[in-house]
Amino acid sequence: MKEKDIVIRFAQTSLEEMSAADRHLVEEAREATRRSLATYSKFHVGAAILMDNGEIVSGANQENAAYSSGTCAERSACFYASAKFPGVPMRKIAIAAWTRLHVAEDTPWEECFQALPISPCGACRQALLEYESMYGQIEVILYGRDKVYVFPSVASLLPLCFSEF
Repeated sequence: MKEKDIVIRFAQTSLEEMSAADRHLVEEAREATRRSLATYSKFHVGAAILMDNGEIVSGANQENAAYSSGTCAERSACFYASAKFPGVPMRKIAIAAWTRLHVAEDTPWEECFQALPISPCGACRQALLEYESMYGQIEVILYGRDKVYVFPSVASLLPLCFSEF
């Protein structure tokens, strides 16, 4: 038996170092967090997708007491993007999240963003991978207050992914 390593390459940057277009996409994701419905987790997530036609589509997590009836920000955004612009490739997705769980209730929402980036859950990675498999790479920008991670593709977040469909 041979042991193998999986290496995931990504860029670490800051918001200030990013292009104006990428900063705008991150700002759209940050703004989308304000539209989340996080009644139970208090964890507000927003996603913004840059389409090949230049349009930006955003989504936010929507929780429900019947847990499986809710949806994550990433799937909210990619499903809406596909429904609004069928056949148009997605080129980039930015994701941001915040919570007030560990800060004073009167802290401005802008200061409540996670210090480090959060990554999409497995279901969201698979949903995004299917669009990437159809239309080509989707760059992934994970925003954190202190660091931003940029991945070249959804597949880079999902080693040994299921893509034979």
